[in-house]
Amino acid sequence: MAPKKADKSPTKAKAAKGGVEKPAKKVKKVKDPNAPKRPLSAFFFYSNDILKSDNPGIAFGEIGKKVGALWAALSEKDKVSVWELRAPYEKKAEADKARYEKEKAAYTKA
Repeated sequence: MAPKKADKSPTKAKAAKGGVEKPAKKVKKVKDPNAPKRPLSAFFFYSNDILKSDNPGIAFGEIGKKVGALWAALSEKDKVSVWELRAPYEKKAEADKARYEKEKAAYTKA
């Protein structure tokens, strides 16, 4: 096994000798708790309706895995019919976006 080489990056070497300092870490912006929540997409409404009703205790990360597995199991013919079923979820997403815009306008005025 080859021995590890020492890290000789110019930034670290100069910083060690008192030369150029490392860039400061970015400070994370504090999120306003009163800010309106972002709107949900049609996919989230779909996943909430389909998967949450079948699996009430499912975690958020598991939803994507389940939807991916369901999508992979569909044939091309079924995938086309699924796209036709998007309309109600798109309407919900548009309504949620309108809600968000309304809340955002009220929030920025305040």
